Amino acid sequence: MVMEKQIHSILEQFNGLLPLILGYASQFLLALIVLFVGWKLINAVTRTMGRMMEASHIEPTLRGFLLSVVGLFLKALLLISVASMVGIATTSFVAVLGAAGLAVGMALQGSLANFAGGVLILLFRPFKVGDSITAGGSSGTVTSIEMFRTVLLDANNEIIYIPNGTLSNNIVINSSESDRLAGAISLLIDYNDDLDKARALLLGLTENDTQVIKDPAPSVSFLPKPANIQVTLGFWCAPGDVSGLVAKYSEASIKVLQKEGYRLGVTARNAA
Repeated sequence: MVMEKQIHSILEQFNGLLPLILGYASQFLLALIVLFVGWKLINAVTRTMGRMMEASHIEPTLRGFLLSVVGLFLKALLLISVASMVGIATTSFVAVLGAAGLAVGMALQGSLANFAGGVLILLFRPFKVGDSITAGGSSGTVTSIEMFRTVLLDANNEIIYIPNGTLSNNIVINSSESDRLAGAISLLIDYNDDLDKARALLLGLTENDTQVIKDPAPSVSFLPKPANIQVTLGFWCAPGDVSGLVAKYSEASIKVLQKEGYRLGVTARNAA
């Protein structure tokens, strides 16, 4: 008799809990369906955004990062929504998450500035990989543009890392943007030397050089100094040819002038 009463009591309790269990089961099942469908929709949205960004020729680095951020943000919202559907209180969780995000942002101000600079560089493209730039007191060829820094390779084959925040907030000289750049070499000659002959000799170095642009034509100028005359050979060429031509003409001009008896750098006249 006692056993029957216990069984009856258990059945009554179960019958009382059954609607509650069924209610939670239906909510849980609905939450799983929403999670599954929502996850698929978010993946479809990010894939569509990726194709649109690719068609807009957005940099692959920025494209991948933006898609990751959007995907994570949407999935976080989906998980919070699903948690609330099954009865989990999400208000305090969102508040804690927001406070944590604020604290991390304050701690990483410099890194966030570099990140924002990287986004601006990838969006507005003041330079790209392969360009020769001068910025922050450094010059070199851009080998990669990362989210927090830009990597240069200088003339000495040294690798230079420049924070993107510095690049986005300071002057950047992009030598590769123009189709031509000016090059020049300068020497000191004596006041008694023949200037017209020096002009002819130096211009003769560039006459048959296919790397030198003919319009505007190369030129030779003279600048009086207290004890010497500075002679400068100026020319125009493609951006990638400047350093090579400067090195070549520096050596060739010394040889051709010395061969003709010019006393380069000799102080033969007393300074005033």
